[in-house]
Amino acid sequence: MMRLSRLAQRFGLGRTVATLLLLAFGAARLWDPIALEELRLRSFDLYQVMRPRVADVRPVVIVDIDEESLRSLGQWPWPRTLIADLVARLTDLQSAAIAFDVVFAEPDRMSPAVAANSFRMIDEETRQKLRSLPSNDEVLAAAIRRARVVLGQSGVAAPAAASQAAPLPQTGVATIGADPRPFLVTFPALLRNVPALERAAAGRGLFTIRAERDGIVRRVPMVMRAGDHIVPSLTLELLRVVANAGAVLIRTDAAGVRSVGVPGLELATDRNGQVWVHFSPHDRTRFVSAKDVIEGTVAPSRIAGRLVLVGTSAIGLLDLKTTPVEPAMPGVEVHAQIVEAALTRSMLARPHYAIAVELTASFFVSGAIITLAPMFSALTLVILGGGVAAGLAAGSWLLYQQHNLLFDVTFPLISSFAIYATLVFVNYFREQIGRRRIRSAFSQYLSPTLVEQLARSPEKLVLGGEERDMTVLFSDVRGFTTIAELYKDDPQGLTQLMNRLLTPLTNAIIARNGTIDKYMGDAIMAFWNAPLDDRSHEINACEAALDMLDRLRVLNDERRREAEQSGQPYVAIRIGIGVNTGRCVVGNMGSDLRFQYSVLGDAVNLASRLEGQTKAYGLPIIVGSRTARAAKDLFAIVEIDYITVKGKSEPEVVYTILGRRDLAQTGEFEAAGAGVSRMLACYRARDWRGALTASEALPAGNGQFDLAGVAALYRERIHAFEEAPPPPDWNGVFALQTK
Repeated sequence: MMRLSRLAQRFGLGRTVATLLLLAFGAARLWDPIALEELRLRSFDLYQVMRPRVADVRPVVIVDIDEESLRSLGQWPWPRTLIADLVARLTDLQSAAIAFDVVFAEPDRMSPAVAANSFRMIDEETRQKLRSLPSNDEVLAAAIRRARVVLGQSGVAAPAAASQAAPLPQTGVATIGADPRPFLVTFPALLRNVPALERAAAGRGLFTIRAERDGIVRRVPMVMRAGDHIVPSLTLELLRVVANAGAVLIRTDAAGVRSVGVPGLELATDRNGQVWVHFSPHDRTRFVSAKDVIEGTVAPSRIAGRLVLVGTSAIGLLDLKTTPVEPAMPGVEVHAQIVEAALTRSMLARPHYAIAVELTASFFVSGAIITLAPMFSALTLVILGGGVAAGLAAGSWLLYQQHNLLFDVTFPLISSFAIYATLVFVNYFREQIGRRRIRSAFSQYLSPTLVEQLARSPEKLVLGGEERDMTVLFSDVRGFTTIAELYKDDPQGLTQLMNRLLTPLTNAIIARNGTIDKYMGDAIMAFWNAPLDDRSHEINACEAALDMLDRLRVLNDERRREAEQSGQPYVAIRIGIGVNTGRCVVGNMGSDLRFQYSVLGDAVNLASRLEGQTKAYGLPIIVGSRTARAAKDLFAIVEIDYITVKGKSEPEVVYTILGRRDLAQTGEFEAAGAGVSRMLACYRARDWRGALTASEALPAGNGQFDLAGVAALYRERIHAFEEAPPPPDWNGVFALQTK
């Protein structure tokens, strides 16, 4: 499991899962479950439906024991003498060879000797004459000897009883390679013809046709095993007889049977010795009625020089098969089509290396998807995948159409699509987990709108730290010790009070797209322009600072009313806020065990120092120069000092925000601003008397805001400078000695 985990980390979760799935598909293809086989066979059926074999050469004719023949000549089975007439007539018409898709397994019950023993109302002389006549089977055997006839046999499930008679003839089998019997379709025994017919025939073959699991005939065995013997099919035996060969040839390898053949003709088979039949649609022109042959009304040209298959299309004789191109085709026509396809070199073949080719195609396409998926967009990958799928399908179709080869395109397509779907699902799953993690991590620090934007665009969150311009805010409660003393016997009450305070202050920050960095007791640290871009981060921070003061006034009003009703002492909560803008580094910071999304930089330190100086200036808000420059047109902003904070050498002009634009447009603000400007000008020009006069005028003209703390601070400094003047190179900068 640890190795798998490390692999997933290095290779990627999606790629790891997809690779494992690909290996599972490869194992499944080697196992070849029913579902895969059914899909493969259905695709081969589709090819034959789309382009069946064109039967423009007809070397085979079917003599059909059809419904009309049964009505005219009687029900089946016919007397063997009638069959002998049929054979004799076909021989006279110069047929090349005759094969029976029927078996004559029992002696004819209509033979003269059988009749002599069955008829009761005949005299003894007649009975003896009947017994002296040849049997119907002997008559048929004589007709068979005068022609090249292949008799049909059938495989049976029950072993036949041992016979004491002389062994019947068997077709010779030559094998190149290993013993094919372990791979062949096997029957316990054969259902053979009566011995007289078997010995008279030129050949004997099995006409057994086995359908696939779904009842469709696609493959027909050319050689089979019956007991310990290898026997050819009816069609292969017919071809052997026509070729005047003494045996059929079987080629094998370690995988099984490769081919069967007779001199001049070799048929590729599957490992079980079965051929893939290349079907053409059912065609009645292949058939002539057995009645017409016996009655001599068939045209000689229909028979002369052709291979004749004797079988039936009569529904009552139950020899109908389902094929890829026909829902019902007479079994004898299946044999006829095998012979046609074999003689015209149009038999289908599925090479033994087909599985290797299909697995290679699957691994190549799926491997390409696994490799390239992270590099391309979903649309590009779909287009490329569609092109590859079309190419695979076209290649498989062309091999079928031009070379009669069967290669399965469904397995590469299914496996590659499954790999693609898995990558999509895993990426979607990871994205959802990532979004939930982002929502969970930032829901307490960002507004819901920003959290949702970040969840939809997580690439905006750069982990590990990035440098950007940001605005930072610090706030802290003034006189917290005094407030805490009121709750020395009720620490739970103090906790509730802090929650009542921090909740509205936090909401004010989040409502202005701010990010809460941390809570430090009664203090808050927040920042803007990360993790999402905020082009108005300075303005939003200033709005949040004023909103915090507004919400604090509401809270103090509530607490005052509660104190009056309960008779408890009331102390108003006051806060100081420092805001500064500058270059910062933001990202996940901490240790391997614990980290936090936070911000670092000199601008952060200055914001913290400015918050600390609100006590000295008696102001609720102090902002740095960059923040003030960005917000000066939207707020009532006043410059208050030119300082260097403790720990810094660079001076900074600092400002206070007294209100929003509506206040900036009032006469009180304009007067106060002008007063502060006069005070600062005199102060920096070392005009102590003028600066004192300007400072004393500030409290009187403050109106809606309080600048008394600023005025008092400057009076204190001026008195100190009157006693100990600053150095000659002093430029108005005041170095703060406290944080």
